[in-house]
Amino acid sequence: AMKSLKNNSANELVVKARDLEKTLFDTKMKKVTGQLADSAMIWRLRKDVARVKTLQTMAAKNQTEKK
Repeated sequence: AMKSLKNNSANELVVKARDLEKTLFDTKMKKVTGQLADSAMIWRLRKDVARVKTLQTMAAKNQTEKK
């Protein structure tokens, strides 16, 4: 998953982060209401959000260095 994300543009990463955060929120709501079968999903989503944010930071750093 990480390799496919590395090729994304900064805008794509922003969209991906937003999608993941929305999914994470929805998943947390399901957990609260007892509808979540897979509790490890929250852990995986949090990791994915962190990965995307790391890539965003790296992309921003690369942009700064190129100028």
